[in-house]
Amino acid sequence: MIETTPGWFAPADLEQVRAHLPIVYVQAVPVRVDAAGEVTSVGLLLRISPDGTITRSLVSGRVLHHERLRDALLRHLEKDLGPVALPHIPASLQPFTVAEYFPTAGVTPYHDPRQHAVALAYVVPVNGDCSPRQDALDLVWFTPQEASSEAVMQDMTGGQGTLLRQALAHVGCLI
Repeated sequence: MIETTPGWFAPADLEQVRAHLPIVYVQAVPVRVDAAGEVTSVGLLLRISPDGTITRSLVSGRVLHHERLRDALLRHLEKDLGPVALPHIPASLQPFTVAEYFPTAGVTPYHDPRQHAVALAYVVPVNGDCSPRQDALDLVWFTPQEASSEAVMQDMTGGQGTLLRQALAHVGCLI
């Protein structure tokens, strides 16, 4: 198979890279805001994990070689939320946190059995119509209080619930 998309590795090559180097990711917490800029709802994707369980997740994906962070965020938001989600990428690309995922559970709150990954995490307001695409089954909007509930946290894996709570604290929705 010939790879025609620049920046993508063949599956075997990606496994080799993942075994030796941290991979850079962007993660986004899609939110709806009111006229005052207050977060009114948080969008979480519903997915089927490789082991067959249904989980909730954030928008997430790798940054390609020679790709700007802004472009990576837009690409993954469009991939997961659809082409008319109308995300508002912040003028400053200062993440609210950096999440370091390890293949060994317990090193940090974040775990990815495939790799060591470094994720720059952003809260991104979206104004348009969102419809899940790719491997997402659905997109559900929660109030910030519902999103931070134990019931929702139990559906999130790999430390994404921790990341979600950090995002909500960052925008003033958790005390």
